[in-house]
Amino acid sequence: MKTDGYKSRLLAEEKRLVDRMGRAGTQAREPVREVSDEGDASVDDVRKDAQFAVADADWVTLGQVRDALARIEDGTFGRCEVDGGPIGEERLRALPWTPTCALHARLQEASDPPRTPSL
Repeated sequence: MKTDGYKSRLLAEEKRLVDRMGRAGTQAREPVREVSDEGDASVDDVRKDAQFAVADADWVTLGQVRDALARIEDGTFGRCEVDGGPIGEERLRALPWTPTCALHARLQEASDPPRTPSL
């Protein structure tokens, strides 16, 4: 399998994620601005929570991107980590950092119940 195009895309995605996470970290360290009422404070809290959620998702994706780059280096890129079978080209074009074929991704999603917030 030719991996040059995938490697370029993965490196670009890695850079994009690192840059975005860096900006998010800078914003998170900004001092809290003075707010005039509880409503403004609540909006700020929601905005910060959303930023942290995006940063968490970016961190997970960055790990997956770096794992895919390692698979390119060790020659296992494009192979499902569950059974070693091929990952379809269409899936790799859509998600080049995916570690599994579509079948095993569906099975994993079915076995992991969705997380719901609780108090």
